[in-house]
Amino acid sequence: MLMPSRVKYRKQQRGRMKGKATSGNKVSFGQYGLKALEPHWVTGRQIEAARVAINRNLKKGGKLWIRIFPDKPVTKKPAETRMGKGKGAPEFWVVVIKPGRVLFELDGVTEDIARLAFKKASGKLPIAVSFVKRFEI
Repeated sequence: MLMPSRVKYRKQQRGRMKGKATSGNKVSFGQYGLKALEPHWVTGRQIEAARVAINRNLKKGGKLWIRIFPDKPVTKKPAETRMGKGKGAPEFWVVVIKPGRVLFELDGVTEDIARLAFKKASGKLPIAVSFVKRFEI
């Protein structure tokens, strides 16, 4: 499962997902990309599930780039715990996704295979996504 090997601070505040993605919003490495259309937190498990779904469709062809990495810890308090007594322990890791962010990129396959692979991956993700192509100028 994806998570950082070490971090400076163990716990983080939740923050907010305001605005559109300013970085990582273009297809940079491959020919085809999977772009987010709405803001959300995506967990390391969801990224891994999408990666497995894409790779199963590729059948040893093409190259996949994962453009996101979960580096934000999410804390939870145990069930049936009274209020107070501080913040809970880190439970899992998420990446903050803003609209326009490219999540995955593919190259070395036909457009039909890429569309099918990203369609399967979109079922594993909690957000609406769209298929995008690289524009060569």
